[in-house]
Amino acid sequence: MQTPPARALRRAHRGVLGTFALVGVVNGILAARLPGLAAKLGLDTGDVGLVILSWGVAATLTMQCMRWIVAAVGNRLLLRIGTPLVTVSVGLIALSPSFPLLLAAAAGFGVTSGVAEAMMNAQGSLVERRAGRPMMNGFHAGWSVGAVAGGLLAVLLAALDVSYTASVLGVAAVALPPAFALGRTYLDEPAEEETEQRGNLPAIVYLIGAVAFMALLLEGLVADWSGLLLTRELHTTEAVAALAYPLYEVATFTGRLFGDRLRLRFGSRLLLAAAGTATALGVLLVVLASSAAWAIAGFGLTGLAVCIVVPLCMSLAGAVVPGRSDAAIAQVSAIGYAGLLVGPVLIGFVAEASSLRTGIATAIGVALSIAVAASRMPRGLPAAGFGAEQDPAGASATVPAGRSDS
Repeated sequence: MQTPPARALRRAHRGVLGTFALVGVVNGILAARLPGLAAKLGLDTGDVGLVILSWGVAATLTMQCMRWIVAAVGNRLLLRIGTPLVTVSVGLIALSPSFPLLLAAAAGFGVTSGVAEAMMNAQGSLVERRAGRPMMNGFHAGWSVGAVAGGLLAVLLAALDVSYTASVLGVAAVALPPAFALGRTYLDEPAEEETEQRGNLPAIVYLIGAVAFMALLLEGLVADWSGLLLTRELHTTEAVAALAYPLYEVATFTGRLFGDRLRLRFGSRLLLAAAGTATALGVLLVVLASSAAWAIAGFGLTGLAVCIVVPLCMSLAGAVVPGRSDAAIAQVSAIGYAGLLVGPVLIGFVAEASSLRTGIATAIGVALSIAVAASRMPRGLPAAGFGAEQDPAGASATVPAGRSDS
C-alpha cells in the first residue's frame, strides 16, 4: 500500500475527525430532543420504539449491503455522498407532520446513517493504517465532542422554548455545507484492494462484530431512553432531562482520549473485560437511582466505560483481514449497529409491559456479556499497521487473519 504524502495524510486526519464530529452533532440533537418529538406528535413509549425500529432496520440492512458495494466503488465516494445526505434526512425528520411520515423519515435517516457510519469508520481505519499508529478512539472522541455540542445546543433551545421542528431543522441546515466540504479531504483507496478476495470473512470478524453489537446496544440505551426515563420516571423538566445525553458524551469523550493508550498498555482482552464490568455498574446505578442526579451519574459512568469498545472493534476489524479492510469494517458495522436496533426496541417493549426501569435493567446482563466475550478474543490481535498488541504480561503474538482461535 502506497503511503500518501504527509500533508495529505494530515488533511485526511482532520477530515475524518470533522466527519465524526459532524455526524455526532446531528445525532446529539436528535437524541436530546427526543422527548420534544414525542410531545410534538403525541407518541407513547411503544411509538418511540417503532420509530427507533424503523431507523435501526434501515441502518442495519444498509450497512450489510456496504460490505459488497464498497468493494466496487471504495469508501471515499460513498462517504462523500452519505455525509451530506445524513443532514438532509435529519431535516426530513424535523418536518414530519404525522407518525407514518415520521416512520418513513426515520427509515431514510437509517439508510443515510448506515452509509456514513460504516464508511467514516472505513476511512478512519485507512488513515490509521497509513499513519501506522492507533487513532480510532481519537476519531470516535470527535464524534463525542459533536454529540456533546448537539446535546448542549438542544438543552439551550429547549430552555428557550424553541420548538422541536425549528431546533432540529436549523441544525440540519447549518450542517449541510460543511458536510460537502469535508468530502474533499478524504483519502482514496483503489477498490481493487477490496475485490482481490470474495469469499467469506474469517470468524474473528464476526466475534468482533458481536462485541460491537453489545456495546452499541448499551450506547443506544442512553441515546434513546435517558430523556424519557428522567421525564417520565423521575419527573424532571425536559431541559434537565436533555442534560443526560451531553453529559454522557462528555464521559465518552474523556474515556476515548485515553483509549488508544490504554489499548497499547493493557491489550484488548483486559480492556474489554474492564469496560464490560464497569458498564454493568453504571447501568445498575441508573436502575437504582432515586433522583435525576444519580441517574445522570449512572449514565456518565456507563459512557466512560463502554466508550472504548466500538472504536477498538472498528480498528481491529480494519486490521485482521489484510486486503479486505473495508468489507470487514462494513460487516462489523452491520452486526454492531444491529445492537442499536435490538436494544432500544427491546427496552421499549419491556417498558410497555412493566416499567422503563425494568427495561433498562436488561442491559446489565449485556454489559457483563462483554466482559465474558473478552475472554474469547484471541491474544495478540494485529493492530492497525503498528505491529501486534502486547498482552499485559508483555508477550506478543499476532493472530493470523484467516483464523479466530475462538
